[in-house]
Amino acid sequence: MTVGTVGPVGERLFVLQAREANQLLTVKVEKVQVSSLATYLGRMLRELERPHDLPGDAELALEPFESPDFTAEALALTYDDLGDRVVLVIDEIDESEIDPEGSGVGLEGTTARLAMTREQAAALAIRATELVEAGRPPCPLCGYPLDPRGHVCPRTNGNSAPLT
Repeated sequence: MTVGTVGPVGERLFVLQAREANQLLTVKVEKVQVSSLATYLGRMLRELERPHDLPGDAELALEPFESPDFTAEALALTYDDLGDRVVLVIDEIDESEIDPEGSGVGLEGTTARLAMTREQAAALAIRATELVEAGRPPCPLCGYPLDPRGHVCPRTNGNSAPLT
């Protein structure tokens, strides 16, 4: 289980990958989902028995990766006491099945339920934190990412571009 990026900073595609034997699941996620996942995993793991040796290989498997299997709409975490596993549930809303009454809620979608050891969860949290922090720095005024040239900040009505 890992998270990674494809592409240059500012245009990165965040993906979460899970592998079991010959099966590889690649899910497109948003940066904010990766950040929230890392934060929540950290909180959850602090309440559990300390993980032992963490797995070392956290790189994406790019060889079979051409495009994500689906895009994550929602992530949920829980802990299975009996199996001593952290369970990540990833939901996708199938946009082709939009409610005809216009509520914008999908009727069907893919759901992935992924169980991982505490060690795998800790390694995932560390990797996710590193990826989020490696991105563009936030604007000190609005929090949006800064480009090397700055950006048009909504807090200044576009009158000045904060620089890094």
